[in-house]
Parts: sequence; structure tokens; C-alpha cells
Amino acid sequence: MALFDDPFNARLTLKRGGCSCGAHGSQAEHEAAAPSGDAQMNRVVESAVMRALFPQDAQRRAFLKSVGAATAIAAVNQFLPTGFAAEALAQAGAPEKKALKIGFIPITCATPIIMASPMGFYAKQGLDVEVVKTAGWAVIRDKTLNKEYDAAHMLAPMPIAISLGLGSTPTPYTMPAVENVNGQAITLAMKHKDRRDPKDWKGFKLAVPFDYSMHNYLLRYYLAEAGIDPDTDVQIRAVPPPDMVANLRAENIDGFLAPDPVNQRAVYDGVGFIHLLSKDIWDRHPCCAFAASQDFVTQTPNTYAALLRAIIEATAYASKVENRREIAAAIAPANYLNQPVTVVEQVLTGTYADGLGGVKKVADRVDFDPFPWQSFAVWIMTQMKRWGQIKGDVDYEGVAKRVFLATDAARLMQQNGMTPPTATTKSFSVMGKVFDPAKPKEYLDSFAIKRAI
Repeated sequence: MALFDDPFNARLTLKRGGCSCGAHGSQAEHEAAAPSGDAQMNRVVESAVMRALFPQDAQRRAFLKSVGAATAIAAVNQFLPTGFAAEALAQAGAPEKKALKIGFIPITCATPIIMASPMGFYAKQGLDVEVVKTAGWAVIRDKTLNKEYDAAHMLAPMPIAISLGLGSTPTPYTMPAVENVNGQAITLAMKHKDRRDPKDWKGFKLAVPFDYSMHNYLLRYYLAEAGIDPDTDVQIRAVPPPDMVANLRAENIDGFLAPDPVNQRAVYDGVGFIHLLSKDIWDRHPCCAFAASQDFVTQTPNTYAALLRAIIEATAYASKVENRREIAAAIAPANYLNQPVTVVEQVLTGTYADGLGGVKKVADRVDFDPFPWQSFAVWIMTQMKRWGQIKGDVDYEGVAKRVFLATDAARLMQQNGMTPPTATTKSFSVMGKVFDPAKPKEYLDSFAIKRAI
């Protein structure tokens, strides 16, 4: 519904000096000054409050005619909480589509997406969601592109790759929420327990879940920092996470950089040890994400909003350490992770056996923070270009803004008692090397090992 289709919004705009917030000379100025996505959300808020109070158009018109828009605003503020705009957004229109399918890979990175089903977060938003266990990332991508899935658990780089047409037809995709930060590890076969220096890994066969994955980029980064060329000195192959432990046991691979609970399951089965947590390469790096096509977002905006609310609420719940054992019990069963509860608990609580006889306590081995920093997207694209996946010039900032929807995430995080950042980009360090998202070319040029750029 356009802003001026609603008589409340039309009168409100005129009364407030030209725009819906009263701070600008015209609605066009208001929308130009608003962060990406805010103009649309403001329209929803402005109409939702009055529509909730007066469902019939005739009722609204009569009320506005009798009291005027200014008095209407005062009345609304009396009866709704101070944050009534946010509450109105939280209760925006009924979902256009309630029965949804969301694909996921059975790993702990998908915790918020999975747990939202058995723990009632989707139902709370009026959604009937079937979370569908899926064999691998290429299948996840293809089923979402074919609209067999409405949305999906994806690796953080995948929406960027899909949008850029890497490995698939270019299709605009969005990532409004990160599922987890950290949560990966390098695991090696037990026979390599005395070969802990990556400089000694020439000839190794290593696995990652997918070419367009943080696992691939972090493993390549780690190897290159040790002087190992990941394309010539070792073999890196894509193996679906559920098949990794079996491949390690069969000695088809020497190790992997994988999502959990794959690493912990290798320890549990006695076939591998945890060499290094991914947080020791880059602390609080993104891993997996909730992703949806731009078509889904624009064609079913209320469904999208309800789904995102459910996932961010679940993420907020998962971020609290005291809830982790309950969550482990909810997602361990066969229809979800199909893992012993103790394996999942070790991952989520951060108290775990390392496979070398030690017990480690790392509270943030995995954590849950939904904010999709756009600087994460810029870093990912530098690595795509570093290893030859992207050819030619890259609009780093433009792609990051289109795909990583930080504004939507921040708004809903705040509604769920979380404290979102006030910026959308930040600098961070990867293995001690500072990344400035404003200088991607300089960052790329600084690496000794890279493909032709």
C-alpha cells in the first residue's frame, strides 16, 4: 500500500510539515534521508497503528474528520507504549503465506533456524514452517532458486555468490541475518597429531563444505599465512558436512575445516582431533546465515518480516549461554542434527574434549549474533577475488549494501532486547592483519599468495 493510499498518512504528512516524521520539507526528502529500508518501514508503521485501532476505512475517516491528525497522534501515544512505532512494525500485516519450507544443513550453525520450529518461534509469528534437512549446499542453493524452498540456511558467502552469478545464474539475494559467529574448526586425522605446523602439510588432502564458504576462505587464509599455496601445495575438495567424518575415517582426507558438530563428532568417534578453532583465525567471524531471494522479500513482505522476527528472536534466545543445554536437546534428534546430545552440548556450551586427551573451556566457541556487518561482505568478496572466483572490477560497497540487510536486522534486534550496532561497517583483524573495509584493493595487494587479480 502506498503512503497516500491511507487517509491517515495523507493528513499526517500535511499536518507535520510535508513528511511523515515532521522533520523534512517533503516526503521525498524524508525518504532520501532515511537509511536503506526505513522509508518502506515507516509507511508500514504509519498505517499499521491506525488500521489496528480502526480496521474499517470508514471508521478511520470518521475519527480523523472529528479530531484531526494531530489529536489522533496524541491519542495514539496515550494508549500505546513509548515505542509504539516499533510495536506496530512488530505486529505488521498478516503473513501473505503461512505454510513455508526452509532448507537447512544439519549443523549447529543452523541452530536458530532449526530450534525455531520445535521451540515455537515460528508458530508465535503465525507461521507454519517445515524445516527440511538437505544433503548439501549446492542442493540448498538450487532448491531456493527453483522456489522449492521459500528461504534457507546458507553459508554467509552464498547470497553474495548467487547475486553475482558465481556457480549459478545471477539472482538478487538477501542476507538479513547472520545465524552464528565462530563455530568452525580445523580437525585432523589422529595420525597427524604430531604434525601440528601447517608448514608441514604439503600434499595434504583437505575438505571444506563448499567453494563459496567461510570455511574455504579461512582455510586458504590460514595455509597461505604459513607459506602453503592452497591451490598447488595441497588439495582442497568440497565435501558435504554429513560426509566429512566418514571420509576422515576412510582416510580419503587428512583433515577438514568444517562447521560443528562435525569436528566434535570426529573426536567423539575417535577418528580426529581439533587442531584449531576458527575463532583463533578470526574471532567472531560470520559463518552461516538466513537468506532469501529478493523476490521473496518484495512479493511477500509480511511473511518475510514475520520469518525474520522469528529467527532473530530465536537467535537472541540462543545467544544466552544458560539456554544452550535446552537448545541442544531440542535440535539433536534425528530429524534435525541426528547427533548424540553430548556432542551438541559440547559445541554449544564450549566445554569440550579436544581429541588429544584434554578438555577445553571456550565459552564462545560458537555464538549467535544476527547483525550482518556489511564489512563482512566486503572481506568475503576480497577473498573471492583473491582466489580467482571473481574476475574484473567489484562494486564492494554496493553489493554489500544490497545483500547484507543491516538495517532490517538492527530494527528487529532492538525489538528483541538486543543492542544492535549503530554503524554497518567496522574494521577487524584476521590472523593479526587489520582489515579496513574502505580499502579492499590495498588489502588484496598486500598478500604474497593469491591468484592473478
